Amino acid sequence: MNKKISLGLAISLIAIASAVTFIMTSFFSLQSFNEKVVDVNEKAKKYNSLQLLDTYIRDNFYGEINEADLNDGILRGYVDGLGDPYSRYLSEEEYLDEQSENAGEVIGLGLTLAEDESGYIRIDAVLEDSPAAEAEIMAGDAIVLIDGVDVTEIGFDEAVETLKGSAGTSVKLTIRRDGVDTDFDFTRRSIEVKSVSGRLIDGYIGYIRIDSFKENTSEQFVDILQRLTSNGAKALIFDVRDNPGGLVTALEECLDPLLPEGKIATAEYKDGHSETLVYSDSSELDLPMTVIVNDETASSAELFAAALRDFGKAKLVGEQTLGKGVMQSTTEFESGGAVILTVAEYKTTKSDCYDGIGLSPDYPIQNEVADVDSQLDKAVEIIDLELS
Repeated sequence: MNKKISLGLAISLIAIASAVTFIMTSFFSLQSFNEKVVDVNEKAKKYNSLQLLDTYIRDNFYGEINEADLNDGILRGYVDGLGDPYSRYLSEEEYLDEQSENAGEVIGLGLTLAEDESGYIRIDAVLEDSPAAEAEIMAGDAIVLIDGVDVTEIGFDEAVETLKGSAGTSVKLTIRRDGVDTDFDFTRRSIEVKSVSGRLIDGYIGYIRIDSFKENTSEQFVDILQRLTSNGAKALIFDVRDNPGGLVTALEECLDPLLPEGKIATAEYKDGHSETLVYSDSSELDLPMTVIVNDETASSAELFAAALRDFGKAKLVGEQTLGKGVMQSTTEFESGGAVILTVAEYKTTKSDCYDGIGLSPDYPIQNEVADVDSQLDKAVEIIDLELS
């Protein structure tokens, strides 16, 4: 038998439901409003404190204020306040240097420098195909004069800044070698940085070292990979020791020819959504592989190693890696500067994120004897066992 309710009861039920809905909506709206008020109040406190500090400094600072430097300092301090070791603010000049570095090129003479005990500048390394290399400058040489000015008079930091300059500009250096000083005239220019090198070991093992992942790394990597496999490499050893990481786009292009088709790695963002970070097409290299890592292997270099291991392509040899599994995004400012901000964590599609943990090698081993690369020897041993 059908039960009927009166019109009055129906109206009452509708009214009650509407009231409950209103109360719940009001509650959550009030909660959201209160959160926003707290957020606004907190922001107001920060800006009021900054305004008070600005007023005090302008009234009392005994010196000239460089507004551009002050603005950079404020923005840098804000990002530093996050306490994140990977987020940072870059001034316009720093951002230009960052872009040049990411591109895999530098403007200058091609020198890696250090402060010598004598007070002069010690040359630690010389880039290939650079003005310094063409002048046959060598590691161990010392820079004593820059445009006729003694380095010890201006100090190491200022001297290094003096060496910087745009492409096409010139600088005169006095180089000391074995107590003999020689003058050189240099013209600064763009120099491609080689981030990948390779060779055949014992005529059948392809050894590829990747120092970092720059815009031009993948091109160098593919060229060397093809050369080694064409010359008879039956197995591969990848060396990413001391590799701090770099561009994920370059990493993807290096992994693509090695791995099977599909999603290789994903990024997880603050709002909960995920994106495919590394995808591989159907081409896949079927050779025995190992990857050598150490405690300075970080970021996308760790992802390179993790991907090859997780997809069954390689074993890891060496030491526990650094453990940087978070990704940064770079946003430009109208002022010309930029902020590099941690925005996501990443991982392969087959394992958990290694951030703060690192990757444990399948074959732990350290280099304990000078001039003996025990880690490389172990990698060769593993390859030989797989080939036998």
